[in-house]
Amino acid sequence: AIRKATGLTQAEFAQRFGFPLGTLRDLEQGRARPDSSTRAYLTVISRDPGAVQRALEPA
Repeated sequence: AIRKATGLTQAEFAQRFGFPLGTLRDLEQGRARPDSSTRAYLTVISRDPGAVQRALEPA
């Protein structure tokens, strides 16, 4: 739901936010559950994806 809200494909979301594509697919298909730090990161992405993207840009 978070990825879909951003309007990004799986590949775009994975690249933009630093997820391995396979991990993202596993999470979306229910084959894996995010650990607490991944859940926190996804929560921040869901609330302000632009801020996360800016934070990840090279200085």
